[in-house]
Amino acid sequence: MTAIALTIAGSDSGGGAGIQADLKTFSALGVYGASVLTAITAQNTKGVTGVEDISSAMISAQMKAVFSDLNVSAVKIGMVSRVETIDTIASHLAGLNMPLILDPVMVATSGDRLLQEDAIETLRTRLLPLATLATPNLPEAALLSNKSVAGCREDMIHQAETILKTGVRAVLIKGGHGGGEDSTDILLDGETQHVFSMPRIETHNDHGTGCTLASAITANLALGYGLVDAIGLAKDYLQGALAAGRDLHVGNGHGPVHHFYRWWTA
Repeated sequence: MTAIALTIAGSDSGGGAGIQADLKTFSALGVYGASVLTAITAQNTKGVTGVEDISSAMISAQMKAVFSDLNVSAVKIGMVSRVETIDTIASHLAGLNMPLILDPVMVATSGDRLLQEDAIETLRTRLLPLATLATPNLPEAALLSNKSVAGCREDMIHQAETILKTGVRAVLIKGGHGGGEDSTDILLDGETQHVFSMPRIETHNDHGTGCTLASAITANLALGYGLVDAIGLAKDYLQGALAAGRDLHVGNGHGPVHHFYRWWTA
């Protein structure tokens, strides 16, 4: 059967993050991508200049259309922006027996806020308990755990343990915002711990890295890989996309990673 993954996220008009990055990643990894749009952003490599939320009724209609016809194997949730959106998504996903990957998009690479302040608690209580895996970066993990940004591996582990208490089955805290020669992510599921380290790649083209990693994990789960292998393969893919992305010339700010580096060179 054709592996199908669904992304529920916002649109990036610049093409480097959000729905666009998710669908590119699904395609690059051999998975058919479907989408539910939650918001439209006016965005480019330099920042976000506008956000317009999609109505709850339209989000619901999109989800009904997808699930009534397509045999979805895994779901990735990205930008959800507000309480009403989260409630609508949660009501449709409750009871589904498939991997749900939650990338808690709160702030864009440019620093622009993408999740309303009053929606953070709703994210904790409505979506995290449904998720197979949450993939916060260091600032997002700090917000979700009500702590300061982690400065060491022990802090990351403590924050992951706090987030696990929401009911999410596993947490992958990403260390890309940290320092050092390596970028280290830590996975906790309440019983085991796995560490994923990659040499840090110096590049100005890092827009959409979080979306790309989460959607690559989702694609690999849709293909039938277990969670640890799905993450490891996704990390390998992102590392290649970051390295190849250094040669892309897209925009004048933080450019995108190269999602199709295995097919064409910049």
